[in-house]
Amino acid sequence: MYTVTPLALAILVSVAILVIGCFYLASPERILGGFGLKPPAHDADTRAWLRLKGTRDIASGLAVLTLMLTTNNRTVGIVLLVLAIIPCGDMSTILMSGGRKASAFFVHGLTCAVMLFAGLLLIRAF
Repeated sequence: MYTVTPLALAILVSVAILVIGCFYLASPERILGGFGLKPPAHDADTRAWLRLKGTRDIASGLAVLTLMLTTNNRTVGIVLLVLAIIPCGDMSTILMSGGRKASAFFVHGLTCAVMLFAGLLLIRAF
């Protein structure tokens, strides 16, 4: 029972970031508004950078899901703690770039907090 909640949170975060990554690959202009930065020009270079972000998001989500199927909860927890650097970095980038504070805190900051919470619970439950 102690691991059900953190595992559910890990699945939720992993699937959500996987879906978001797919949107960045398929249609980067449509999803960009939710990230928190002012929309850049819609040129080929910008779309390429956004697709790189999508690839990063997909790989992160798949890494956690794969570990959940192949290893123990402690390892999943450690990886969640390490990967929490990504939303923390995204939040910091948005704040330092004059982006929307609401997106920085309530999208990226909350994601980071959930990942840290789930990761710590998984490590402790081992």
